[in-house]
Amino acid sequence: MLDLLVDNLRTPIVLAFVLGAFARFVKSDLEIPAPVSSALSIYLLFAIGLKGGVALSTTPAAEVAWPAVATVMLGVVTPLTAYAIARIKYDEPNAAALGAHYGSVSAVTFIAAQAAAASSGIPSEGYIAALVALLEVPAIIVALLVLSLRSGRASSWQAALGEVVAGKSIVLLLGGLAIGAIAGPEGAAPVEPFFVAGFQGALTLFLLELGIVAASRVRELRSSGLFLVGFGILLPLVHGVAGVAAGTFAGMSAGGAAVLGAMVASASYIAAPAAVRIAIPEASPSIYLGGALGITFPFNLAIGIPIYLEIARRLA
Repeated sequence: MLDLLVDNLRTPIVLAFVLGAFARFVKSDLEIPAPVSSALSIYLLFAIGLKGGVALSTTPAAEVAWPAVATVMLGVVTPLTAYAIARIKYDEPNAAALGAHYGSVSAVTFIAAQAAAASSGIPSEGYIAALVALLEVPAIIVALLVLSLRSGRASSWQAALGEVVAGKSIVLLLGGLAIGAIAGPEGAAPVEPFFVAGFQGALTLFLLELGIVAASRVRELRSSGLFLVGFGILLPLVHGVAGVAAGTFAGMSAGGAAVLGAMVASASYIAAPAAVRIAIPEASPSIYLGGALGITFPFNLAIGIPIYLEIARRLA
């Protein structure tokens, strides 16, 4: 376990994140231009979808069915547990916002978990990219519906749902999946050098920028105290173990179960914030973004992913 943790901390992906955070703390003028950051996110999301679609085109439907069912069930349960625990300290809007974020998925955590599983010699199933979209949308819907029912108001969750479905992360993932599935391995071969060979380099640059962003959120955590820190570490561990167990019992490999666990343990900071801004404008970004990006993301990147890999190996 310790060797796995050390190996994970020494990867260029994690070290790039640390470099970005360090640059922010020493007040360096290092900055990734917004157009470059946007281009990198588009590239990564589309590449995930494309590779998943190609793998899906050669995978029997029966092999995907149970993992898909398990993913949707987790997408319904995890926002409810996050909401219930968040209500210990926060009001209804902020608890629902945390439920949406911690029930949804971070695509970058998913990518990092995939890379870690592959480097550990237990690669995940190719179709697992399809599960990212299945986990993203239900959690946000459930959290917004809970708020609507509990607060007795007719919230704008329909508009938020439209924002999530039409958002770039879902469009790129599902669009890439469709293109990869239609093209198949032979059709996708001409673009494989660009979307496969360059993937790790683009991811490393993207993590450098996320390190800068995450470090800038640390100041916001002071207003939330220790509760959010504990919430952002302990809840992902519980969700992650549940995800690994669900993936294992659904028939996934050790690598696939570990990646699913990392997905379930992650917190969204792309699709969920877009939806929450529309449906729950009174929720505090310092709480849901500070927790998701300032605590949970770096925790999973450095420590959580090796834990889920080890648990998956033992269960397998």
